Amino acid sequence: MFSFLLSLIALMVGYMVYGRIAERVFGPDDRPTPAVRKADGIDYIVLPGWRIFMIQFLNIAGTGPIFGAIMGAWFGPSAYLWIVLGCVFGGAVHDYMSGMLSLRNGGCGLPELTGRYLGRGARQALVIFTMLMMMLVGAFFVYCPAIILSGIWGDRMMWVLIIFLYYVATAMLPIDKIVGRIYPLFAISMLFMLVALGIVLLVRQPALPEVWDGLGNWGWERLGLRQHLFPALFVTIACGAVSGFHATQSPMMARCMKSERQGRAIFYGAMITEGVVALVWATISNYFFFSDGWRAVCAPEVIAAFEGQTARSLIQYFDAPTVVNIICGSWLGTFGSVLALLGIVAAPITTGGSSFRAARLILAETFGWSQTSVRSRLLLSLPVFAVGIALLAWQIGNPSGFGTVWQYVAWGTQVMAAVTLWMCTVYLRQERKFYWMTLLPALFMTMVVADFFFVSPTILGMDYRLSLALSAIVTLAALLCFAFGRPGRRRG
Repeated sequence: MFSFLLSLIALMVGYMVYGRIAERVFGPDDRPTPAVRKADGIDYIVLPGWRIFMIQFLNIAGTGPIFGAIMGAWFGPSAYLWIVLGCVFGGAVHDYMSGMLSLRNGGCGLPELTGRYLGRGARQALVIFTMLMMMLVGAFFVYCPAIILSGIWGDRMMWVLIIFLYYVATAMLPIDKIVGRIYPLFAISMLFMLVALGIVLLVRQPALPEVWDGLGNWGWERLGLRQHLFPALFVTIACGAVSGFHATQSPMMARCMKSERQGRAIFYGAMITEGVVALVWATISNYFFFSDGWRAVCAPEVIAAFEGQTARSLIQYFDAPTVVNIICGSWLGTFGSVLALLGIVAAPITTGGSSFRAARLILAETFGWSQTSVRSRLLLSLPVFAVGIALLAWQIGNPSGFGTVWQYVAWGTQVMAAVTLWMCTVYLRQERKFYWMTLLPALFMTMVVADFFFVSPTILGMDYRLSLALSAIVTLAALLCFAFGRPGRRRG
């Protein structure tokens, strides 16, 4: 329990101290925000600060800091350090700087920001890459919730249609109609679940592995996890530490803020809150898998069923969604089961809807189309929906095949994180500000995504030592490009 408590305190101190430092480095002021200057009643609307925080938190969280933290904790207590250090010095800085840059540049999206600071080629590549990621996320988060809901009531295809129609409404309607009203309620439910589980942890104080018990790959011998801690841990826990997906969602909130001074609470604060979610679930996962917690929370027939088979390991038998259902049902009762349903179903649905909306906005910026009329929003949304339907149809026909494709999505979010951090670093250098704040995490994330690309069996599958050497060369090359590249003109 000490590692959990110390990590929780570290996240809070990180927000109060390092969050303030990040704010001073960027330097928010009282200039009119895009929501005020470009108010259109559709995407640019001033919303109350607490609503923006809740929407931002739900948009960047979804089920990522839950499932990712559960699977990341399979590597052992080292997950604690990655969540805390990654969140405070990487993810929260990434979210704050990219969100504030969007706010400072008229609320523009990640591809447009990348083009302004890293060049036209980077912008064009990121438009394609980001659009693909948004549509993959949107399609994936239609079918999976539909499967769960159909197990409760109704037909699977009925739920697919309902969820997709909800996506259409979310992408098309003004942001204050659905997103501004419903998302905060779902965010509050996630926070209630977080607080309830945190209280149970503090009351029960279960025996847990601590950081000082060892930072090696515990899952290799104890759970049959055949992945190297580096880089797999740093890709598995993305949303709870560092995730480039967040930079695609922050511009939507940058278009709703009335003051730049709200940035630290909304961008840095939402990421720290997400880190707390990841911390709680990583702690539960450590208890479940390494302290025989599964025996204490599972029904006798479930324990007997697992012990009566030999084909699957503990982590194969109890996947992340199953762990969520078991823990919430055991620790929180019926109320916990309802909250688990909201977390597993509502959170991905809202994330998927926001992904399609972000895709529309990226296309609008790419082609320079105003979004004030229903016709213009529909024209840009139709191709997004068409590709989403095609991906959805393929997923329904090839569920295992889509699962393979989805493995690339986690890596893709970290690629976007590395690009975003480099973009923020270039901006800070242009403005003659303390760019080391983003340079160091940019170098680290570059090493992570490069090594994963080389070593992952789903991509190149190289020898581990060779992959480390090649990823070090890639990281050094990125540093040299930054050090000797043209600084560009100052913006902002």
